[in-house]
Amino acid sequence: MLEQLSTRTSPLGDAIRVENERVTVVREADLASPKIDALVREAVFSTGEARDWARWLIWEIGQSVGVRPASINDLYLARGRGEVRGFTVPAINVRGMAYDTARAIFRTAIKLDAGAFLLEIARSEIGYTDQRPSEYVTVMLGAALREGFRGPVFIQGDHFQVNAKKFAVDPMGEVAAVKQLALEAINAGFYNIDVDTSTLVDLAQPDLSSQQRLNYETCVDITRHIRELEPKGVTISVGGEIGEVGSHNSTVEELRAFMDGFNRTLAAQTPSGTVGLSKISVQSGTSHGGVVLPDGSIADVALDLATLERLSKVARDEYRMAGAVQHGASTLPDTAFHNFPSTETAEIHLATNFQNMLFDHLPASFRDEVYGWLRENAKDERKSSDSDEQFFYKTRKKAIGPFKRRLWDLPDDVRARLGQAYDEKFEFLFTQLAVSGTASAARTFVKATKLHRPMPGTAGYENVAPAPDDTDLSD
Repeated sequence: MLEQLSTRTSPLGDAIRVENERVTVVREADLASPKIDALVREAVFSTGEARDWARWLIWEIGQSVGVRPASINDLYLARGRGEVRGFTVPAINVRGMAYDTARAIFRTAIKLDAGAFLLEIARSEIGYTDQRPSEYVTVMLGAALREGFRGPVFIQGDHFQVNAKKFAVDPMGEVAAVKQLALEAINAGFYNIDVDTSTLVDLAQPDLSSQQRLNYETCVDITRHIRELEPKGVTISVGGEIGEVGSHNSTVEELRAFMDGFNRTLAAQTPSGTVGLSKISVQSGTSHGGVVLPDGSIADVALDLATLERLSKVARDEYRMAGAVQHGASTLPDTAFHNFPSTETAEIHLATNFQNMLFDHLPASFRDEVYGWLRENAKDERKSSDSDEQFFYKTRKKAIGPFKRRLWDLPDDVRARLGQAYDEKFEFLFTQLAVSGTASAARTFVKATKLHRPMPGTAGYENVAPAPDDTDLSD
């Protein structure tokens, strides 16, 4: 069986060699070619052994040439100590046409010498985009290899969220579901996870600590689970959240109530020295996807930059974290983005606008087909007051999974136009957020551990974290 697997062909042909369950890259130039396109497609759309083999090859090729999933934790803690500053890390939710989108991100990173950026997907997005963690990691690494990127790749689980309604009915079951997702994600290569238990904040309680108690206690519970799952040599970057996006703006007092409770509970329940949070997500006036008006336009946002600045400063000065995290930022006006580095916001999350760009570039006939599908399959989500524009804007993300292969198979000219639009947008955002030139900071503070995986078909391949190679911590 091993001999058959080792001699299995791939689109890369003799550019790689598989011996003793390890991959050697013979011609590195072949990685930045359509041969990788074909291998990534196998990893996404094939099944069984062919799919698993393609995913394993991409992972092991990345380990060989220095394109490895990594944790941004040490860079964030360096920021908390004041050793780096002046930039805001973009966390980009890659939903539709994931490979093309990620290729544009890596092209931009190479052009601007950027290293401090995150590729992420939320618990809800994993479902409606039909991208399980193993596939997502493979596609991100494949895109990096295709563009010739070298360095740590920061892949993040966004909003690993406890659903408040499900928690009210079955608290243990709902937390267990998040823990199970964390297990799947970490085994796949997600070494950055945002735990979102802010849904459990209870504003009916008489004081801030009581309001935040269920939030911080549940966050500690999930964080402990994450720490137990870490591969050797990896300290996962874990983020917490104090205010659900779209609710009232967060305050310094809420941040302190959460963090003091979190740190106190973590210290009581874990061995001394257990690493806590690297950042804290807050609410400062935005909402996920923006607020769509009846004509399909997006309402103006009253972004409270002073709140972000105060919360980031307290997070750094008092808790040695990187700072505050801003969600729901992609639909902000272009004039807003330069403010984030100046307020020392640690990270912002960008998602919906890239999805908007995707749908704006679809051929009209294809878009009409998607909207027809939504009329039937998402009709239960339509409010009586929704215009067509509002309904389609809010629900079209649900079509990304069912139409995934069709999106991947768009004509080359459509993909080229969309790719150029993405290039321009990512270059603008990376420049405004001042992450140009951050590759050196990523190399300085982040050590992307080499982690080998068992070959498909061998003992331990399924659902087992990668085995570390203790001798190699190089980039």
